[in-house]
Amino acid sequence: MNEKGTISVHTEHIFPIIKKFLYSDQDIFLRELVANGVDAVQKLKKLAAMGLYEGVTDTLQVEVLLDASAKTLTIKDHGLGMTADEIKQYINQIAFSGAAAFVEKYKEQVDQHQLIGFFGLGFYSAFMVAKKVEIVTKSYQPAAQAAHWSCDGTTHFEIHPTEKNEVGTEVILHLSEEAEEFLKPERIHAILDKHCRFLPVEIVFDKKVINNTMPLWIKRPADLQPEDYLKFYKELYPFAEDPLFWIHLSIDYPFTLTGILYFPKAANYFEQKETIQLYARQVFITNDVKEVIPDFLRLLHGIIDSPDIPLNVSRSALQADSNVKKINTYIAKKVAEKLETLFEQDRKAYEAKWNDIALFIKYGMITDAKFDERIRDVVLLQNTAGHYYTIAEYKDTIAKNQTDKHGNLIVLYTTDPKKQATYLQAAQQKGYDVLVLNSQIDTNFINFAEYKLDKVKFKGVDTDTIGNLIEKEEAIAHILTEEERERLKSIYETIIGAEQTTWNVAAMLPEELPVAFITSEHLKRMTQFAQGNEAKQQAFRSMHVAINGNHPLAKKILATTDQAVQKPLVEQAYHLALLAQGLLEGEPLAAFIKRYTDGLLDA
Repeated sequence: MNEKGTISVHTEHIFPIIKKFLYSDQDIFLRELVANGVDAVQKLKKLAAMGLYEGVTDTLQVEVLLDASAKTLTIKDHGLGMTADEIKQYINQIAFSGAAAFVEKYKEQVDQHQLIGFFGLGFYSAFMVAKKVEIVTKSYQPAAQAAHWSCDGTTHFEIHPTEKNEVGTEVILHLSEEAEEFLKPERIHAILDKHCRFLPVEIVFDKKVINNTMPLWIKRPADLQPEDYLKFYKELYPFAEDPLFWIHLSIDYPFTLTGILYFPKAANYFEQKETIQLYARQVFITNDVKEVIPDFLRLLHGIIDSPDIPLNVSRSALQADSNVKKINTYIAKKVAEKLETLFEQDRKAYEAKWNDIALFIKYGMITDAKFDERIRDVVLLQNTAGHYYTIAEYKDTIAKNQTDKHGNLIVLYTTDPKKQATYLQAAQQKGYDVLVLNSQIDTNFINFAEYKLDKVKFKGVDTDTIGNLIEKEEAIAHILTEEERERLKSIYETIIGAEQTTWNVAAMLPEELPVAFITSEHLKRMTQFAQGNEAKQQAFRSMHVAINGNHPLAKKILATTDQAVQKPLVEQAYHLALLAQGLLEGEPLAAFIKRYTDGLLDA
């Protein structure tokens, strides 16, 4: 018989608010309705497996149909369908999840993780785009009467018997004027490709199956070859280079999670975000996984799928709970295990990948104490000769020559081997080794390493004279007398100026620069944090400047009182120091080039 009634709202929100504000992304309506259709098909297959349905279930599908002239969008499934009473229970009572009721009824025989419809409100997302919704459905139950339900977006509905030959459900959306964009085939195809491309039941649109019902992550790793993983990666990221390696995740206790994480080549944490996709039972949820994936791993690519991640009604945000924390810890642990395995099985191959993976590993060490504990033994340091060492290996390598008189192990490093080549030569003449630490995170990593490693100090090779970088019991002797040192200092102060600059004549190697800027390691790191040449210039304006009293130029300057000779020598030496720091520009640079060119002509 025909029946009219009022929808029973089982939430604290009134229906119009649910209709308007339930979902932040309007596209979600199609995902929800297709997922409901998939649920219905899966339920029917389960009933058939239990001997409760005798029909054919091998070719069951969900169809998406457009009718531009009628301005309708129909989602048609060949699942278990509904009786009129079930419509009243599952549709008229908002927030009563059909999947939850089904599992409760058959809980001894059904794996609830194989069912999608766990949210209860998904059907009503249809009213985001529809001015009217119709349901035409026929239950799988013998002699069931088909039913027709309709609602115009208010809390009032109509339901009456109808005729339908096939078991299943059709949800017909009469699109509003504001939603006519969803009458375009390309728009629907884009939504289906984003949200439904890996659903476990075939989805048909425009007479084509648009999804892969057996994506790689649900298969057994033992059944897969490297080519399978690379092919799937190209399916996800068609324009990316091949990944360095990958991790196949699979766990079913104490939570359920599957997925594949790929390590991309030359990943940049500060540019790449939201490259991991989150699924729940093969339904795309979001690419905002910051609560599930450790922050330092968010530059990875791939997919994780878990029915144990709590979602809000829109499936677009995550809620923090114990399972999410366990999943976060599990993923970090599996990444550490993978890196340890790579290091142990093929160190040369691991070294070849190091520059691409170093950033996220160092970031992980800094932000995750447990990850640091697991990974520290396979963290590599690269020196200017291109050799790689573990932290323990490097400490042993430099211990004899780079331990200062206070017992501190001094790790020298360069942030730019080419620009700091003069300083590197001085270090090499003393037999010192120098690391290359020039990534976006290395300043943080240096601070972290000093905090974690006992009696280890990092010093930039360009921050001081070579004798002061690693203080030894036997210091470099002065060649100049005290009177000569005072006179040399006065000459520089007069010609260059003493404002905001502290001059000092230092005992340095004759091979070092005639003049060198001296800065504290702390100030160097602060300017690196500031990033940018202007900050660096500001810092060097109030710097200590060391005059190399052992350089042959010092004697030459002292040997003449002719200002026409002395001034160009002093300016050239000072400008060389600026040049070595990358700070020589403008008029001083032009003057430096002119003096050098004139010297060539006079030679």
